[in-house]
Amino acid sequence: MGPGGRWVRAAHTALSVALTLGLLLHRTDLREQEERGELLRPLSFVLLVLCSVLLYFKVSLMDPGFVKPEEEAKAGEAEGQSLVMPQAPGEVKLRRCGYCLVKQPMRARHCQLCQHCVRRYDHHCPWLENCVGERNHPLFMAYLGVQLVVLLWGGHVAWSGLSFQQSWEWLRHNIFLLLSFFLIVTFTIVVLLLLVSHLYLISCNTTTWEFMSHHRISYLRHSERENPFDQGIILNLWRFFCSRHLTAWEQIYFHRNSEPV
Repeated sequence: MGPGGRWVRAAHTALSVALTLGLLLHRTDLREQEERGELLRPLSFVLLVLCSVLLYFKVSLMDPGFVKPEEEAKAGEAEGQSLVMPQAPGEVKLRRCGYCLVKQPMRARHCQLCQHCVRRYDHHCPWLENCVGERNHPLFMAYLGVQLVVLLWGGHVAWSGLSFQQSWEWLRHNIFLLLSFFLIVTFTIVVLLLLVSHLYLISCNTTTWEFMSHHRISYLRHSERENPFDQGIILNLWRFFCSRHLTAWEQIYFHRNSEPV
């Protein structure tokens, strides 16, 4: 973990703690419930924020699906089975990465920031300081979902503490809540757009990289289908959220391209 990653994670944690404490200490719904001894909602909010922060660290620090050199021997054994599989178009070839020199599985891509090839590479997230790939993408979606709930709840709490008056004294006492509200609204829009766009891509069984660079990716350019990995919304969602094993995308690709269009 580089120094840049430590600073980003520290900033995320500090921001989460500061906003949570601010909402609890100012005159908001949560503060009033706390003073009345009704602790269920304040505790639930704090636990939800804690869950969000823990998910953030889990996704940020876990292996997103790095391709390791020792896996090449296993890949070689799998290639022996290709005799009973439909052959891919001649233009499609699995290539060796020019940076880390491993043989890339289909849908993998080298990330120059992480300095690894990543399976089913989606994108490198600067807020996580980690790639989003085959292993951590489902948890990334869970993090976005929990974060969205936290932000919506936090926005409601911040709004409950604002009773607008046209005076500098009011602004001086409410500047933190006002800034918190606008910051939460901004983050809510970003997280909502990310969540919706990723759900759409997952339902089509494509990635951000494939969606943005379709014309540059050889296995997509030379496929007879627009998306050779699309198996229908239900199966795509099930494979993404419920599968606990790495997928041999070459087999799906070869099989789908052998079917009549």
